[in-house]
Amino acid sequence: MARFHSHQTLSLARLARTAPPVIALLLLMLLVPGCTSPDIYRDDRYNPPVNWGRHVVRPGDTLFGIAWRYGRDAHELADANGIRSPYTIKPGQVIRLDLQGNPNRASRSVAAKSPAQPAQSSRRAAPARSSQPKVAANTPKSNKQLQRDDRNVANINWRWPFVGPVIATFSTSGVINKGIDIAGEAGDPIRAAADGEVVYAGSGLLGYGELIIINHNEHFLSAYAHNRKILVREGERIAQGQQIAELGATGTNRTKLHFEIRKSGKPVDPMRYLPPR
Repeated sequence: MARFHSHQTLSLARLARTAPPVIALLLLMLLVPGCTSPDIYRDDRYNPPVNWGRHVVRPGDTLFGIAWRYGRDAHELADANGIRSPYTIKPGQVIRLDLQGNPNRASRSVAAKSPAQPAQSSRRAAPARSSQPKVAANTPKSNKQLQRDDRNVANINWRWPFVGPVIATFSTSGVINKGIDIAGEAGDPIRAAADGEVVYAGSGLLGYGELIIINHNEHFLSAYAHNRKILVREGERIAQGQQIAELGATGTNRTKLHFEIRKSGKPVDPMRYLPPR
């Protein structure tokens, strides 16, 4: 049955590639399964850069989450829609995707005094935390495999968010994967790969389960998907190495971390940024 569903999904996805936009959208909607869906970030048709149409803000949406969903640079999308830092949006607000903005005109500092605000939501809130993030003093057992603690690339110090066997690598051809997948045990600590600000924390992006997105600077974001439990809130400042979640299997069929790095809204290979192992 699972094999049949997989072949059926691939056939519909191929058909969607050649169909007119409206028909393609309907076909892709047919591919939406339950909470243990095939990983959507593996099929580029689920998250192409979208430059047409509009998005109506729903409770729980953030501008960064919307930009992630449509493969856009959040700062460019903010400028296109006249949204300024701290990028506050409200349910019912229309975000136009058919407009192009200039990210250089948008305020892009992650150190802004006012954090990015999500649309009001009934989603459960993460536990309250101190305004000063604390980095765990003890290195977790799974991180003993690290050859080096971090690596500076693009003026950001990167570290592994979790050290376990890499079971799927970044790929832009064949079977698409917009990040890397790391296996582990449920409840293992997931840690921030670099300093930044949480701009999304929730389960509103299809196929990612419980997801955290961290904004590091005007160009780079990182994402941590399929968490069992999220330990941070939107707008919270995060230190590199701080635990942000527990490893889980939400939105997928096995316990793992799906980790992505995006530059100006586009997926890049995390292995080019993380320290060698």
